[in-house]
Amino acid sequence: MFVVGGESLIDLISKPIGPDGKRELVAKAGGSPMNCAIALSKLGNDAGFLCPISRDSFGDFILEPLNAARVNQLIKERVREPSTLAVVTDDGKGNPRYAFYREADRAFTREGLIAALPAKVELFQIGGFCTIRDDDLAVWLDVAREAARRGATISTDPNLRPSLIADMDAYRRRIETSLDLASIVKMSEEDLETLDASKTVEQHAAALLNKPNCRLVVVTLGAEGSLAFTKGASVRSPIYPATPGGDNVGAGDTLMAGILTWLADHQSLSPDRLGTLDEAALKQMLWFGAVAAGINCSRVGANPPTRAEVDAVINAR
Repeated sequence: MFVVGGESLIDLISKPIGPDGKRELVAKAGGSPMNCAIALSKLGNDAGFLCPISRDSFGDFILEPLNAARVNQLIKERVREPSTLAVVTDDGKGNPRYAFYREADRAFTREGLIAALPAKVELFQIGGFCTIRDDDLAVWLDVAREAARRGATISTDPNLRPSLIADMDAYRRRIETSLDLASIVKMSEEDLETLDASKTVEQHAAALLNKPNCRLVVVTLGAEGSLAFTKGASVRSPIYPATPGGDNVGAGDTLMAGILTWLADHQSLSPDRLGTLDEAALKQMLWFGAVAAGINCSRVGANPPTRAEVDAVINAR
């Protein structure tokens, strides 16, 4: 099973409702790890999601897309804490900006998370809010280590949230600690700039590949596409253009799910195989992820494609 650990929440998305500037908030279930788990399942993987879900009505709303995508909700008992909320606005360039109100996503214990892990885990991914607090990160790292003992390759998509952070230096140290465990690291160009704006993308990738376990680095560049790096190769891929009318919510999460799916399909998910990927393989991998992300961006909110939808585009080339 592919297991994704981290937050689920309700996105309250600000949308215009007329020519006079009035707006309304539209509620959609989301959260980067949840989006990735849904995308993994829709792309044909046995996917599990490790996150507490509230008993409130928003919790019911969160469970709807998870159940529709047939994601295994690994924590069966729902919690009393209210659902975590995110207010989503647009930066004027089509990129989402967030303000968060956290509750249920932190209602876990180390023992509870580990007990909910399947006996065999092929991949375990952490990211999103897992690094926001020292105490949370300590728990998630223990869970990741236990998943690794059960056979998992570790991946991470940190999805940095500087708007939630008072002490950026401490946050950067937590991010670096979390990166030490991962064999696969996916970050946006904006994430890398937040870590250290003085380094180029290539310098960041080289530093990541020198960490103890990292074998593959993927960097997303928004409309400029994506990059992939191993110690032996590096490539760039364009985006798959989205049909107008959608947005970018969940794009990076869907791209990551596409990459992990391609790696599993090609028996390349293990750390030993990751480091052997050549340029041709990396290009195919990124393009599969780009197609999945582009289809998602043709829709409003995070709504990843099915495997059949991605295959139809790939096979048409």
